[in-house]
Amino acid sequence: MGGRQSAAVDNVGFADIGFILDDDAEFPGSAEPGRTCHGHLQRILTRAVVPDMAEASDMKVAPDPGIASSEWPLWSTTARLVVTDPDALEEACAIADALLAEIDAACSRFRTDSELQRLSAQLPNGVEVSETLALLVRRALGAAAKSDGDVDPTLGYAMDAVGYDRDIRLVEDSDGLIKAVISPKRGWKSVVLTGRTLRVPASLALDLGATAKSVAADLVAQRISSDLGCGVLVSLGGDIATAGAAPHGGWNVLVQDAPGEPRSLIRLRRGHAVATSSTQKRRWRRGDEELHHILDPRTGRPAEPVWRTVTVAAPSCFEANTASTAAIVRGDRALPWLRELGVAARLVDRAGRVTVLGGWPSEGEEKAERGGLW
Repeated sequence: MGGRQSAAVDNVGFADIGFILDDDAEFPGSAEPGRTCHGHLQRILTRAVVPDMAEASDMKVAPDPGIASSEWPLWSTTARLVVTDPDALEEACAIADALLAEIDAACSRFRTDSELQRLSAQLPNGVEVSETLALLVRRALGAAAKSDGDVDPTLGYAMDAVGYDRDIRLVEDSDGLIKAVISPKRGWKSVVLTGRTLRVPASLALDLGATAKSVAADLVAQRISSDLGCGVLVSLGGDIATAGAAPHGGWNVLVQDAPGEPRSLIRLRRGHAVATSSTQKRRWRRGDEELHHILDPRTGRPAEPVWRTVTVAAPSCFEANTASTAAIVRGDRALPWLRELGVAARLVDRAGRVTVLGGWPSEGEEKAERGGLW
């Protein structure tokens, strides 16, 4: 595979303002088991908004040699790593590589050699799993509890039934019928994790993709900051986590699902995170119906696309992603729930109308005061 490219970033306050939270990552699982996650690397974006000088549509740049960054293809999306100490970049990349490979090997749904797949036949009777897999399952069950089951990690068979049974790059449109898999009770409540002993009923299959990528972003950011003592921003597709000291002016992030879609510029507090869930990416057709990858556990089918995208800021990427994914599933019921949570959120409906709450800046505004945003 090709080598990684990296660069010192010329900006004020933030590397990678070009982050577009697209949530098109395929996690976990590469179509090529056993290969490293780094292919040919494109040069990292080296521009940033200077908060006091520019709007998102007219980015201006000033030098800040104290930032370095790298990007590479990962899980059918792009991983980006930014550090506030250029001398630490190479070691930070090595830490990220090791942790991401460990997580992929633990819980990939599409790799036959992943721990989750290798142990699947033993799960109905209970089996001891690795610390990594136990952590990922524990977080997934926590997300299910927090969302009242809207983010359910037991939708593996339902995912297969709607056609999402392989890496998204390999999913093909077809004329076949959709087979909805509906459980009479919430599947996640049937999963038992005691210490590292995991038991999953034979009628269920785990799919940790809804939470594992955000957990991975948190873990990588925290480990790099702890080990190397620098500020860190990690982006895995639509999931962004930070740790340690932020650059002067904070971490500036452009939130936009795709070119031409509504966009918002935010400044993220140190140690906070932001995640976007979208019904616009990872789509395919079955017969006359266009499907997406976020399923409603109540029906076993893709959630009604009331929202094109939901973006949430929170103290961790895991919390932000849990809220954004659940909001997609809840549809019209998302707004009162997000208000009750007290998080900063931005929702774009199917007509492109934007709703912001919890301190998220209105379109055209520069900053907010709450919910992890400055």
